[in-house]
Amino acid sequence: MKFKLLFLFFICSLGLYSQVDSIPAVAQDSLQKRIKKAGKKKETDSVAITIEDYKIISYARDTTYLDTTLSIQKEYKYNYLRKDNFELMPFSNVGQPYNSLGHEYDRTSLYPAIGATAKHFNYQETQDIAYYNVATPMTDLFFKTTFEQGQLLDAMLTFNTSRRFNVSIAYKGFRSLGKYQWSQVKSGNFRTTLNYVTENGRYRIRAHWTSQEIEGEENGGISNKELQFESKDPEFSDRSRIDVFFTDAQNKLIGKRYYLDHQYRLFNKKSDSLSLIDNYLALGHVFTYESKNYQFGQTNENPYFGEAFLTPISDRANLKTMYNEINAEFSNKTLGVLKGLVGLYNYNYFFNSIVINDTGEIPNKLQGDEIALGARYTKKIGGFELDGGISYALTGSLTGNIFDATASFRINPRNVLSASINSSSRMPDFNYLLYQSSYENYNWLNTERFEKEQISSLEVNFDSQFWGQLSAKYTTTGNYTYFASLAGEEQIENNQENAFIKPLQEENSVDYLKVKYTKEFKYKKWALANTLMYQNVGQTNQVLNVPAFVTRNTLYFSSHVFKKAMFLQTGITFKYFSTYTMDAYNPLLAEFYVQNREEIGGYPLLDFFINAKVKTARIYLKAEHFNSSFMENNFYSAPNYPYRDFVIRFGLVWNFFS
Repeated sequence: MKFKLLFLFFICSLGLYSQVDSIPAVAQDSLQKRIKKAGKKKETDSVAITIEDYKIISYARDTTYLDTTLSIQKEYKYNYLRKDNFELMPFSNVGQPYNSLGHEYDRTSLYPAIGATAKHFNYQETQDIAYYNVATPMTDLFFKTTFEQGQLLDAMLTFNTSRRFNVSIAYKGFRSLGKYQWSQVKSGNFRTTLNYVTENGRYRIRAHWTSQEIEGEENGGISNKELQFESKDPEFSDRSRIDVFFTDAQNKLIGKRYYLDHQYRLFNKKSDSLSLIDNYLALGHVFTYESKNYQFGQTNENPYFGEAFLTPISDRANLKTMYNEINAEFSNKTLGVLKGLVGLYNYNYFFNSIVINDTGEIPNKLQGDEIALGARYTKKIGGFELDGGISYALTGSLTGNIFDATASFRINPRNVLSASINSSSRMPDFNYLLYQSSYENYNWLNTERFEKEQISSLEVNFDSQFWGQLSAKYTTTGNYTYFASLAGEEQIENNQENAFIKPLQEENSVDYLKVKYTKEFKYKKWALANTLMYQNVGQTNQVLNVPAFVTRNTLYFSSHVFKKAMFLQTGITFKYFSTYTMDAYNPLLAEFYVQNREEIGGYPLLDFFINAKVKTARIYLKAEHFNSSFMENNFYSAPNYPYRDFVIRFGLVWNFFS
């Protein structure tokens, strides 16, 4: 039914909006369309609309404009997440979890999340929602093939009733059966936004509503990898013949969110709502209500997870949160922008029963209120810019504080140097603190045993148009919290490692260094894009595992063809990461856990692509992991979870304008 609605949405978009024929296939993609001016001008007056009149506004209020060009960065982002996944390792099927090749531990929220992080890669949080300010209605369509019996489509329509009132509606839906048994994944992400500014610029409001559901079948991985996968036996070239641990489990993440952010400026110097206002005093209010639940179900008890209290398995964790913030913001051209706030956070994390076992009684919920104060300051002086913020909890047991600051200096138009620090203290996610399951070993309460995680980081960045982009980041974590298996050798040999998963906290500090360098070399119509990452971990016990070296190199050719009617890019991407003890995946918790017995990596991933741009349509064709057909079957995304085989996929991204 969801895909029928998406198809209807696509047809309506084609009928209501036609592509502007005069858009040339050049980088700036100017829209040479004339429209009448609004306001007091005569009807004969008109103004030229360019692509820069189609603005995209982020959660942090950074404004960019629609980009319909074709570049190697667009190639990297043409995937299920629509983000560059350089530091991620996807599983065999679209929509399944991603293992991490690198980590970011800086926190922007004072409050713990529900957990099930492996299920959240495609879940759009508050800071992921974009707002729009467009001159005319615009449609963005994203399509890509998946693996067996399914497609991926992300459709967005944004329009305005006036220059100051913009609305968007979008739906991302997909289904993919997958190559292995019981690995089907499907999801639906609906979101709608509102962005409005009054004519005098004093009142501003933005809001969104999201409804998201991400569901997948879980098989526990392949159970006989040596004979059926690594041997390259032709009998198992059809991956659906390979045995898996179980074929009756599934997990699901469902979430709904209401968000409102509005502000009234008591005075301002300028009345143009679309220009930067230098001097104002404003009062604001932010409201967020979100409900999430994570479910795991299994028809029969399986020794893979240990013994169960009852069957069928039907686990469900719920989290309902409400956040209210009152803030005041003062802006002055000379003094900068200063914002102060007070926030009230209400949470209710709960299950449907109380568990009594050998360790005692495990309650069914954690709930309470947290009050926090915060401030933020921004100032720009010439080429120097300073931005910093602090939040501090006055009441409550979950949170502590967050402090972050960034200073940047534009040496010249081609070189920027910046440094940032981040420090936070808060409890780990809720599923570390309290969890309940029909499986006996997946019940725990750690609110008294666990301490707040202390995370501090220092990062330096140098961004140069000539030298490239270099970043170095050092992070130290106290009370590092993680999942690990306490199984012995006998249990591991009997494939019962997941029956002994527990949340743990490291007493010693964990120090993590990440250095990343990006540089592209160009010669005529050829280019070589390079991204390299080096990582090192200092730790007493091996609780954080990352590859020492990750690289991605793309050699590609770009040219206009057919009398410049089409812009073409084609090339080969090479990706490699050194061997390390990669984290294993637990489907009951939808979390990755630390394992130190099996090394994975040391194999190349080669992709061949041909991409083309015709007006505002970008067409993509890729042969993914084509070297798998002539190399050993030693490519894994996690222990017992192979990476995908050679496959050819295609799709497009297309923008329509009224």
